[in-house]
Amino acid sequence: MARRLQEQGMPGVKYSLTRLGAGVSYNGTQYPGGFDQTTPSLVLSPGSLRDCVNFECSQSGGYGRIAGYERVDGRASPSDATYTLVQVSSFTNVPAVGDTITQATSGATGYVFTVNNVAGAYYMLVTQVTGTFDVSHAISVGATPIGTATAITASLTSQENAIALAGAADVYRALIGAVPGSGPVRGVVAMTFSGVDAIYAFRDNAGGTAVDLYKSTTGGWTQVSFLYQVSFTTGGVATGLDGDVLTQGGVTATVKRVMAASGTWAGDTAAGILVITAPAGGNFAAGAATMAGSGSTVTLAAIQTAITMQPGGDFEFVKCNFSGQLVTRRIYGCDGVNKAFEFDGTTLAPIATGLSPDVPSHIAYHKRFLFLSQASSIFYSGPGTPFRWTATDGGGEIATGDTVTGMISLPGAQTSTTLAVYMDSNTGLLYGLSASDFNFTLFDAGTGAIPKTIQSLFDVFVFDHLGAITLKTSLNYGNFASSALTKNILPFVIQERTKLTTSSVSRDKSQYRVYFNDGYSLWLTVVNQQYVGASIILFPDPVGCVDVEHNSDGVELTYFGSTATDGYVYQMDTGNSFDGDAITAYITMAWDAIKSPRILKRFRAASIEVQGTAYASIQFGYRLGYGSLNYAESDAITAATNFAGTPRWDSFTWDDFVWDGQTLTPTDVKVTGTAENIQVTISSGTNYIAPYNINSLIYHYSDRRGMRV
Repeated sequence: MARRLQEQGMPGVKYSLTRLGAGVSYNGTQYPGGFDQTTPSLVLSPGSLRDCVNFECSQSGGYGRIAGYERVDGRASPSDATYTLVQVSSFTNVPAVGDTITQATSGATGYVFTVNNVAGAYYMLVTQVTGTFDVSHAISVGATPIGTATAITASLTSQENAIALAGAADVYRALIGAVPGSGPVRGVVAMTFSGVDAIYAFRDNAGGTAVDLYKSTTGGWTQVSFLYQVSFTTGGVATGLDGDVLTQGGVTATVKRVMAASGTWAGDTAAGILVITAPAGGNFAAGAATMAGSGSTVTLAAIQTAITMQPGGDFEFVKCNFSGQLVTRRIYGCDGVNKAFEFDGTTLAPIATGLSPDVPSHIAYHKRFLFLSQASSIFYSGPGTPFRWTATDGGGEIATGDTVTGMISLPGAQTSTTLAVYMDSNTGLLYGLSASDFNFTLFDAGTGAIPKTIQSLFDVFVFDHLGAITLKTSLNYGNFASSALTKNILPFVIQERTKLTTSSVSRDKSQYRVYFNDGYSLWLTVVNQQYVGASIILFPDPVGCVDVEHNSDGVELTYFGSTATDGYVYQMDTGNSFDGDAITAYITMAWDAIKSPRILKRFRAASIEVQGTAYASIQFGYRLGYGSLNYAESDAITAATNFAGTPRWDSFTWDDFVWDGQTLTPTDVKVTGTAENIQVTISSGTNYIAPYNINSLIYHYSDRRGMRV
């Protein structure tokens, strides 16, 4: 590589190649990458970042401008929008943005979002097109003539095409609605039931008196009605089944979920709750009833009651299967305000554990047990029986001595298994396979986890008050070791740790992500169990709740609800904007002395290798000699400051360049000046630039002399 560069370069000019993120120079020196606030400049790798917003550490090396996010409700996504150029010979009447045009004969229609009324190129850009526009028939808006279509002679540049796609996306975006209700979205969870992909969202109702549940559909958000429940004290003859018809005299209802909490059907001692549809013919009452279908008989305890949920919860979910069949994979959840529940896409069934009050905050699935936590105790159901919580059925309680903040199942040997129990200031491990051999031990005193930060990405990642920690399986299989990852960004951690809302993982990008209520988030990239680096992300809509699911096509999708009170649900990692807003992104690299911190260099140029698939307009800026005024440059511009306010962007020298995504050939930018080191910032903005990756940066320079004392 070095020889090839020398052959192409000028005599006497040296080249140093820094691979961003991977931080590898051409002589093979390895560097860590990512955001680093604390490492001294002279020992910090040139591939590291002193500041960054909305770039991520890429798995394959370098730094990638992130994709955006866009609102969802089941209708067509803004990023799927397309447009058609319809040209006319001239405008009889100029259409307005927002008009719907119709063509005679072809019958094609389209929504106008751009009008070009310049001689020689009279055209409209339309989206939501039905049919096919031809090049010879009249165009109108209602009864108003617009002109006659003609062959297309106009053409759009790469930038104009990107802007047009953004305009079409805005039209689609305006049709997508918020989850009905008031306040923020309390919980969002995605799941595929019976081959149908859907998103489910919990939000307080308009009056703030209860929580409602909504499902995404092709027509937008549709409320999932909560049903009724009725208790039974004895049941027998046959096992009651979902789908039975509960009958008592002239009153009937369909049984949607049978939740036997104790006893046996064979012994005529089953007891529990039935979730039923609204009864027909009146109300049920205490007394005998039958379940047509299975042939079971039950004794009802009282009148049925409507299932409701109190407002203000903070939801957690697990997706698991207690029966082994695909159709019985369900969602289990809790929110710290209501009972835990099971949900199968249509029926929400509250789970009575016997706690008082029965309001668990955290949930986990572990070795066919459903685990819940409340205060400083963890509770577990019987094995394979999420509705049974008594010791007789294999359930139980374990006191931990500290407030539990979350639980997660860890890998183990075939004959052992482990549940990690995180607390405010401690970490515990629960070994064993059942109540008979469960053994809870304190693993790490003094280190815990902030609620909703526990995630599994080949290893377990959590966030405590000093940053991100990973819990790895040690060489002794079934045992574990922990390590801190973010010591070099402790100032950011201290600034944000009291604002944490939730977390997620991206397996596609091998990232652990932590979100804060001011819009910032921290994305950690870990490849092949090796920490690559961290980056700072800033969303205009702060993430309050999040869920990751693979749809029926196997595509990983991330959805989130904001802490804002507008009620929108968004899909992350998609589109070229933040729901229509510009993505302002930049990276400021470490000061690079090119291995000679006391040698002055005459900088001549820099070459940037960019990778992507679409148009991008990127700004390149640099400072010399630690930003000393002795190296002041002209033609500076002022850009938005970062969260900490440390860079002096107005002292940078800037150069704009456009890269169209068609080549990996480095793009050269001019660099002038003599100093011992250089610091580079690369940035971009707008709401139409697609994601791109900065792969490498090559400095062109000549050595001058040693610095005088």
